[in-house]
Amino acid sequence: MLLRSMSAENYRSLRSIRMDLGRVNLFVGENGAGKSNLYRSLQLVQAAVRGTFANEIAAEGGMGSALWTGKRRPNEPVRIRLEAELMDEERAITFRYRIEAGLRPPASAGFAFEPQVKAEELSIETGRRPVTVMKRSGPGIMVRNETGRMAEYPEQALTSETAIALLGDAGHYPEIGTFRRAVSQWRFFHGFRTDRDSALRQPCLAVTAPLLDEDGANMAAVFATLAWTRQDTVDLDRAVADAFGGAKLSVPEPEEFASYGLVFPHFPQRVFQPRELSDGQIRFLSLAAALLSYRTPPLIALNEPEASLHPDMLPALAEMIARAARTSQLWIVTHSERLAREVESRCGVRARRVVRKDGATWIDGMRLTGEMDDDE
Repeated sequence: MLLRSMSAENYRSLRSIRMDLGRVNLFVGENGAGKSNLYRSLQLVQAAVRGTFANEIAAEGGMGSALWTGKRRPNEPVRIRLEAELMDEERAITFRYRIEAGLRPPASAGFAFEPQVKAEELSIETGRRPVTVMKRSGPGIMVRNETGRMAEYPEQALTSETAIALLGDAGHYPEIGTFRRAVSQWRFFHGFRTDRDSALRQPCLAVTAPLLDEDGANMAAVFATLAWTRQDTVDLDRAVADAFGGAKLSVPEPEEFASYGLVFPHFPQRVFQPRELSDGQIRFLSLAAALLSYRTPPLIALNEPEASLHPDMLPALAEMIARAARTSQLWIVTHSERLAREVESRCGVRARRVVRKDGATWIDGMRLTGEMDDDE
């Protein structure tokens, strides 16, 4: 399912923003403009679906850190509001999910800075008017049953729980299950560890790996799956050769563990092990595993993928992004003007420039409706 639009209100530097989205979504801007907050708001939609929303907010400092701290209108509720719209292109069904979270009322139960989920709603549209599938207000949940009527769900949600996860785990609501599965399959890749103790530098258990884990811990298994299960490493070999001056990835047949190394043209008889590779080389390989895996996820989000890479590696990275865009939707946040140009030329898209407008994050040239001035 394609993510068609997203909106965020009162989250960090996102005062109120809505964006229409396409197959490749490229965001470029200076430090402090709020690019990572856009990325993070989308990640929080997935956290709500997975049931980890409260933990994610708490991990970034609680509601005190997550809420917009600029000016508000008088009597405006202090709430983070996130919304995502997905389109099932095969069945022509649109899914819309919204979540609102705020602070704990002074006299209520709960911890002071954990998010209190105030409202949620999931609706579907098949060409006629939208139909509400689930609606939550406070702890109470209403859900459309098998007869097509809204009925009260017998269990109330804790203030830190999301109804979308609670009902999805129940297994009785196919529309909720479909939406949850789609969003749960998104992958967010940022900040791969490349130090000496990084999992990227270690062998991993030899288990078939169609997708890269978000921490990259199964990278060797991803390479082994391409080499020995799919027996097709053409795209991977091309990317490695382009990035490393003709080098070749070495992937021995796994036994108990999967491993990999690099063979460089000047030392054809020697396999350089991961512990010997530079941070930039390891990071590029992790991006290759994310973008060229056996099975690509419906959405791949990359946050500053150019970090630690030599500028000469950026064309090869852009080629991998273009290759992944054939089967996945891409969300790319970057500081690099060169990477933005390389992706633009290969994917036929225009980068969205993230700026600050009246203290809030905004997209240069975007209308309030979420459309860009040059969409025509």
